[in-house]
Amino acid sequence: MRSSPLAALLAVALAGAPGWRPADPAHRWELPRDHHAHPDHRNEWWYFTGTLAVVDAPARRLGYQLTFFRAGLSPDPPALDSAWAASQAVMGHAAVTDLRSGKHVFSEVLWRAAPLLGGFGAPSDPVLAWARAPAGTPGRWTLRLEDGAFHLAMRDDARGIALDLVARPSKPLVLQGPNGYSRKAAQEGYASLYASYTRLATEGTVTVGAETLRVRGESWMDQEVGSSQLAPAQVGWDWFSLRLADGRDLMLYVLRRADGSVDWRNGTLVAPGGASRVLAPEEWSVTALSTWRSPRGVTYPAGWRIEVPREGLRLVAAPEVAGAENRSALAGGISYWEGPVRLTGADGRAAGEGYVELTGYGEGTRPPL
Repeated sequence: MRSSPLAALLAVALAGAPGWRPADPAHRWELPRDHHAHPDHRNEWWYFTGTLAVVDAPARRLGYQLTFFRAGLSPDPPALDSAWAASQAVMGHAAVTDLRSGKHVFSEVLWRAAPLLGGFGAPSDPVLAWARAPAGTPGRWTLRLEDGAFHLAMRDDARGIALDLVARPSKPLVLQGPNGYSRKAAQEGYASLYASYTRLATEGTVTVGAETLRVRGESWMDQEVGSSQLAPAQVGWDWFSLRLADGRDLMLYVLRRADGSVDWRNGTLVAPGGASRVLAPEEWSVTALSTWRSPRGVTYPAGWRIEVPREGLRLVAAPEVAGAENRSALAGGISYWEGPVRLTGADGRAAGEGYVELTGYGEGTRPPL
């Protein structure tokens, strides 16, 4: 599949990182300032996933994803006297998964950060990120922070999905790693600044086809900032964001080599009251139980046994919908699996819910960020 000219430029820009500021383990966190863009770093994303019940039919549930990416094209402003000269790109990915029908719909946008196309708000601005909607759909995709709540909006008329949600944190911000410094490899220089809201009370509307549904549920928000790519031996990651029925939350991050072996692992357990602790690699394990092959010929894990023995956790995570694959037509044909999962405990009882993201499976799918 051919990529757009902007996607080709993005790939070239991300091939190296001279001039960009690396993630700093001594970063001084300041909120809400740090929810805004960090243009001196090359990569950044604001990532929301959640499981929502239809208010008028609570047995019907939907999963959603909305992610805004900021990708630096150049650490210095272009030497052009034009408002259209861009040193950054903005990309948006969105998906709605109907857990009743099993239908999964993905949408995306990719623009230069320039007037009328997309951009990132200043620290005094409630807008964190925005992008023009896909061709044929009026308006913008937006992420705003107002009165302590995140406001999410996207629409794609051609794909028949839209989100208009308010997500308000119900637990404190979690810094993933010491002071939010999240290492991604044994080698120095591969790291990000990483923070999460593991539970956000969420309500609003989701449009699926001809239906606009009032919804209510919980979401998870991640924000990562950095300037490094995957380490040379790494091809992708398996990432888990799990909200347990007992009030705890679990983040696990496995970075893989081409042969499927583990190159690096991160984990955090969050107590019901919000206190968090970094999990040592030897404290936890994730074992794939099955596989699913997409219509595009990519084989993904499908179902996992997750164990944290010291914390008494023995869980099975099962995909709510098998076919939750996102395939980008704008970013070089990259595909990844991103879908809701349900949790059961060792006793077979319901134990929570969450989302799993699987990248770097199949040929040519190594993430460029």
